[in-house]
Amino acid sequence: MRLAGKAAIVTGAAGNIGLATARLFVKEGAKVLLVDRDEASLAAAMQELGSGQAEALAADVTKPADIERYAARAVERFGGIDIFFNNAGIEGPIAPIEDYPDDGFERVMAVNATGVFLGVKHVLPKMREWGSMIITSSIMGLRGGVRGIGYSASKHAVIGIMRAAAKHAGPRHIRVNTIHPGFVESAMFRRIVEENVKLGIDVPDEFYLKQVPFGTFVTPHEIAQTVLFLASDESRQVTGQTIAIDGGYLL
Repeated sequence: MRLAGKAAIVTGAAGNIGLATARLFVKEGAKVLLVDRDEASLAAAMQELGSGQAEALAADVTKPADIERYAARAVERFGGIDIFFNNAGIEGPIAPIEDYPDDGFERVMAVNATGVFLGVKHVLPKMREWGSMIITSSIMGLRGGVRGIGYSASKHAVIGIMRAAAKHAGPRHIRVNTIHPGFVESAMFRRIVEENVKLGIDVPDEFYLKQVPFGTFVTPHEIAQTVLFLASDESRQVTGQTIAIDGGYLL
């Protein structure tokens, strides 16, 4: 029960990583508000988790009013906010830079960068001292992605947001860190593979795994375990850090 007595918000909670993390948070004793745009998937998640420790709220992370609403609901339901997994994100278009659509770039930045900023802006003031905010970036936030420039740019951007927020929140002992998943066995990764196939880049899973020293995909549960560490009191002195969960891909 590493999170007993703590209250958490998880955005992108209907996705693979978000749901795996919400599931682990509940198991470890936290009260959790699940936030996502996908109401049907939120309902399915609530059927699994039950209403004893969890609640779901549909919201769009690009809309300040929605963020204010879910932050206020967490305070109303749980009495405060200790953990904020600022996780919602999209992959955006997959295309060479010269063919990358302008509106696609704007959309992915709106969700992955502006959405993260708005979460920081509206949730951080409501967090209790010694709280923890974890922001989902990517290995593509630490290196370039030539066919996903919008995604890569947005995931680099959240590192700057994280570092500014970590300094700002330091006097209140609130830590802020980014996680950087590698090749995760997830619906998003499979969509990216399919988009590459449309570009004539049809490679087997072995192509990706050869780039990873561990030779395995990362599972959503493994991502959630790192998020749990950062959410728990075990990480009380860890802030302003970029933490790769990639089986050694970035070595």
